Amino acid sequence: MATQNTRGLARIMMAPSVGLLLIWMIVPLAMTLWFSFQNYNLLNPGNVSFAGLFNYQYFYSDPAFFQSIWNTLVIVVGVLAITVIGGIAIALMLDQPVWGQGIVRILVISPFFVMPPVAALVWKNMIMHPQYGVFADISRFFGVQPVDWFGQYPLLSIVIIVAWQWLPFATLILLTALQSLDGEQKEAAEMDGANFFNRFIYLTVPHLARSITVVILIQTIFLLGVYAEILVTTNGGPGYASTNLPFLIYRTALLGYDVGGASAGGIIAVILANIVAFFLMRAVGKNLDK
Repeated sequence: MATQNTRGLARIMMAPSVGLLLIWMIVPLAMTLWFSFQNYNLLNPGNVSFAGLFNYQYFYSDPAFFQSIWNTLVIVVGVLAITVIGGIAIALMLDQPVWGQGIVRILVISPFFVMPPVAALVWKNMIMHPQYGVFADISRFFGVQPVDWFGQYPLLSIVIIVAWQWLPFATLILLTALQSLDGEQKEAAEMDGANFFNRFIYLTVPHLARSITVVILIQTIFLLGVYAEILVTTNGGPGYASTNLPFLIYRTALLGYDVGGASAGGIIAVILANIVAFFLMRAVGKNLDK
């Protein structure tokens, strides 16, 4: 009886926070859903009328729609591949006892604290610029023609910038998991004659499986909304080469002044994000149950 009373009291105390959170989430979603069925243009805000499914049809028929979905997937998969593989490699190096280990760790995780627009500006003007960027100087030093990264490889450039920002996060999570690996297991494997490769495949990777799953889940949620890096560097171009779904919604709303069409795109993005989250959560659940 006391346990039931305690649970009831806990629910009552949590109710205001849960209610506020639901309002915070449901009200913007409901307004977006309502606007998605309206003809609402910012150039003529007084003339609002019911549009039915026209906004969804208009957004779906946009020449950049399927390209933006493909670019979104490329960004997510590319960044995940770089951060997971790179995070494991850096975590393995940081796990070794070296002088100044604390300072090295701070330097490794520092990019995660740089704001996305600032990071994008640094990469655009100081590193990837075809005339006076670091990469251009390196190319000229070796007698190679500098590459116009944002003109020739815009999507790859976005992937590199975003991966640079998220690599510290993956490294930190994986390093924490790596340090929890029982040292006796390592010693036993070494005594049995297992080399570094075998220890990594059969001991380290299975131990990191849950942490890798968490990294993939958290990063995917945020990578589906990458926007600032594209706006600052390529502005979605050339053409639609680096336009992802969030940037297409921005372009429709603030450059095309079409709130109805952008709202329809937002609903489509929410649906696609929930589909991805559903499969990811199932994968996480299976992994955590092992």
